[in-house]
Amino acid sequence: MRILITAGPTREFIDPVRYISNSSTGYFGYRIAEEALRRGHKVVLVSGPVSLAPPKGAAFVPVVSALDMEKAVKKYFYKADCLIMSAAVADYRPERFIRSKIKKRSGTLSVMLRRNPDILSWAGKNKGKRTVIGFALETEKLARNALVKLREKEADCIFAVLMKKGRGPFGCNKIRVKCLKKGKRPETVFSTKEKLARFVLDNAENG
Repeated sequence: MRILITAGPTREFIDPVRYISNSSTGYFGYRIAEEALRRGHKVVLVSGPVSLAPPKGAAFVPVVSALDMEKAVKKYFYKADCLIMSAAVADYRPERFIRSKIKKRSGTLSVMLRRNPDILSWAGKNKGKRTVIGFALETEKLARNALVKLREKEADCIFAVLMKKGRGPFGCNKIRVKCLKKGKRPETVFSTKEKLARFVLDNAENG
C-alpha cells in the first residue's frame, strides 16, 4: 500500500518568536510510519516540528503550520491508498502575523484567531476508495464525541483518546484508545504506542 501519514503538532506564529501550538511529540505517528515500512508499505510522512529522526525509507515532508500541512496532504493524497491523520493540527491561527516581535507593555493583549482548514474533513469528502483514519483527543464524552467526528469527517476509522486531570497521551508511551469504525462496535485497547501502531496498521490494511 501507499500510505500517507501525518504526525506531530503544527505551529501558528503570532510574531517571529511566539506561536500557538500543542504538546504533541509526534512519537506515535513516527511509530506508525516505522510499522508501515516494516510491513513493506510505501510511506510518505508529513511531520510538524518535532525532535525525532525521520524513519529510514519514508519520504519525509517537514511542515510547520496547518496551512503547510494542508498543502502537503493535498499534494500526496491522490497518490495514496490510505491516509492516517495522526498529527495534532491546530484548529486556529492568528488573524494576522506581526512581523516584528511584540514588545511587552502594560495592560492586556488580544489576538484574533481564524479557523484553520479541516484537513481530515476534506480527506473524508474526497477519499473515493481510499481509507481515511483519524484521531480524536477529548476531555469528556469520549465515545459520543468520537462517533460524531467519525460521521462528520466521513472517516473510515477514528482512534479516540481521553485526556483527564491534566494527563493525556503526549509523552506517555502507554495509552488507552477507543477505536470506532462504521457499522462496528467500539473497541478499546490499552497498550504501548508500538503495539498500538500495529493495531492502527491492521485497521488500515483491512480497510
